[in-house]
Amino acid sequence: MSHPLHVAFIWHQHQPLYKSRELDGNTWQKYSQPWVRLHGTKDYLDLVLMLERYPQLHQTVNLVPSLILQLEDYAQGKAIDPYLALTLTPEAQLTIANKQFIIQHFFDGYSQTLIAPHPRYADLYSQRQERGVAWCLEHWNAQDYSDLLAWHNLAWIDPLFWEDAEVAQWLKQGKNFSLSDRQRIYSKQKQIISRIVPQHRKMQEQGQLEIMTSPYSHAILPLLADTNSARIAIPQMSLPNRPFQWSEDVTRQLNIAREIYQDRFAREPWGLWCSEQAVSPSILPQIAEQGFKWICSDEMILAQSFSHLCQRDEVGQVYQPEILYRPYRLTTSTGDLAEDLAIVFRDRHLSDLIASGYSNMSPQVAATDFNDRLTAIAERLQSQSRENSSTPEQPWLVTIALDGQNCWEYYPQDGMPFLHNLYAQLSQNPQLKLVTVKEFIQQFPPIATIPSHQLHSGSWVDGSFSTWIGNPAQNRAWELLAEARTVLAQHPEASEANNPEAWEALYAAESSDWFCWLGTGNASSHNDVFDQLFRGHLAGIYQALNEPIPQNLTRPLTPQPVTQNASSSSFIHPAIDGLGKKSDWQLANHLETTAGTMHRSSMVQQIYSGIDLHHLYLRFDFLSTLELDQDLPGELHLLWYYPQIPRHHSPAPLAYLPDVAPVNYYFHHHLGINLTSQSAWLQEAQANGMWRSRLFQGKVALKQCLEIAIPWVDLKVKPNYSLAIIAILAEQGEYRAHIPENQQLTVKVP
Repeated sequence: MSHPLHVAFIWHQHQPLYKSRELDGNTWQKYSQPWVRLHGTKDYLDLVLMLERYPQLHQTVNLVPSLILQLEDYAQGKAIDPYLALTLTPEAQLTIANKQFIIQHFFDGYSQTLIAPHPRYADLYSQRQERGVAWCLEHWNAQDYSDLLAWHNLAWIDPLFWEDAEVAQWLKQGKNFSLSDRQRIYSKQKQIISRIVPQHRKMQEQGQLEIMTSPYSHAILPLLADTNSARIAIPQMSLPNRPFQWSEDVTRQLNIAREIYQDRFAREPWGLWCSEQAVSPSILPQIAEQGFKWICSDEMILAQSFSHLCQRDEVGQVYQPEILYRPYRLTTSTGDLAEDLAIVFRDRHLSDLIASGYSNMSPQVAATDFNDRLTAIAERLQSQSRENSSTPEQPWLVTIALDGQNCWEYYPQDGMPFLHNLYAQLSQNPQLKLVTVKEFIQQFPPIATIPSHQLHSGSWVDGSFSTWIGNPAQNRAWELLAEARTVLAQHPEASEANNPEAWEALYAAESSDWFCWLGTGNASSHNDVFDQLFRGHLAGIYQALNEPIPQNLTRPLTPQPVTQNASSSSFIHPAIDGLGKKSDWQLANHLETTAGTMHRSSMVQQIYSGIDLHHLYLRFDFLSTLELDQDLPGELHLLWYYPQIPRHHSPAPLAYLPDVAPVNYYFHHHLGINLTSQSAWLQEAQANGMWRSRLFQGKVALKQCLEIAIPWVDLKVKPNYSLAIIAILAEQGEYRAHIPENQQLTVKVP
């Protein structure tokens, strides 16, 4: 009997714990960021409502327990974040600080899809970009602020809900929004959010969805069990001086996740999405003991487990699809088949096409391309089966797994046209069958086996844990967590029953998100908020135990990012001639540098940065006492990474680098500049810490100052990516000084 190609989509829905421990009148839960609320109105409900229109297509969705709890806070009107508080504030009561925050942050989101389609929102955005924040503060009236507050919330309501009578009326109204309008928009947000979990439960009961879960607070289980496991993938990795080794917390995180799942979905969970698809042999028995039947990870983990790379041809097809496109049985240490787990490995290439590759293509063309790729896989597997006619034909499973919220912002209409085109084509393709993972492994239990000890320890980012551990700030965070965990263990009276506050603070601090944002190549423009949240959760453990809070929890783990000034969001268009004309740079971000510990970076007095739609612009002003053709080192090296964007990273390609942050970070792009010849070269990081040359079409000029124009097209970056940049002065490839010291310059792609 001929089998169709089975395809399992797995959508991962997650937000970190933005909730602080503080209560305001025991009614409102304080949240530091709005993203649970905004993604809740844009990304979680519409995804499954669109799928419901195609009942023959089955999929899997992971709802992280900590996300579910936060969604429930918002649905019940218990959550308040700074953006929501301002939205509900009468415009006459807004302070100057409030207005500055609104102008800076209420355009957050990809402008081409969230702002440009709405004329009033686009007009306000254009004023800020072209005339600057200072101009807006001086000229905007109360109605301008009221409209901006309204549009920031309206734009994040998914287009699927635009036919709702109230939403349609607001879109038609377009401007002159009142406080009452904004209050009703907030009520609409709560209505949408309140439908998310019930809709998932309904579709699971109908058999179209499988809902899976994750460790309670999205903790990386292998690192909870033992941070030393990070050295399996990278043997020479620098690790915390005090390892974190609390395997019992793996069981605790899983037990709470299972209890929340049972309460919301009235059944036992089958699938476990290990946070960051991070796996290791040590966590398998605990996962099986909690009753989970299957897990998923990345193709890199499969490749490392078999020491066999998943090689592809020029169009991205796997040369040996029979290795990747099947589930495997993971044996556990007990040898009991009943406790074995199934594991599926995602096709990274297909997953990444949806995550980022298709957003700039026409929805019809992108959907056709994806359908054709799956058809080609089916035909290749069928051809191999015919060639090996002595072997019974077996069913194959292609797993596509990715974040279910982050990519759609870059698609027209939040991905709705693409998904409708894709689902329509998949529904009509007789060679394909979309299934849940549970359905497949129930019908076709895995035959191929991976002994537990052979499973590689790593994640879906480069097959390692380097995104969450290894640099000084991350290692220090793990040390602080280990210290707090030890203090909690020294209080046996503080059980989860009689001191839940201490344990809740611990679980929140164990989330993967804090370590990611502290990571090399993963800092964020909100890094100070994430740093504070992590340290706040740790402080909560001590508070709940009536222990003194250690002084080191009052200090940031990472240097604060450069503070953008009031004009930093405006476009600039400087001539790159090395003259530094004031009129060219008056709307640029401006940073005064200071002498560092080595007293060498003081030769640069000021750094200016700015953007337009085509370029990143940088300007370096040197000490007026310097003879630029004699006193400067021969080279300036710009190095940067893209926070929260998984990419290859490599160390700065210079000799005698000091082992201090941020010089010892790893970076994705490197622009070298010869200050004598004013020539420049661009490099991009590759696997294994290597660099590859890339075309550079920018400009460099050094006369009275150094001016640089870097084309966005050379970097192949997407809008709204952030760059975290440092500059290193060098002589013949040898380090001399870096600028700025103890921090990084942050710039956002328009």
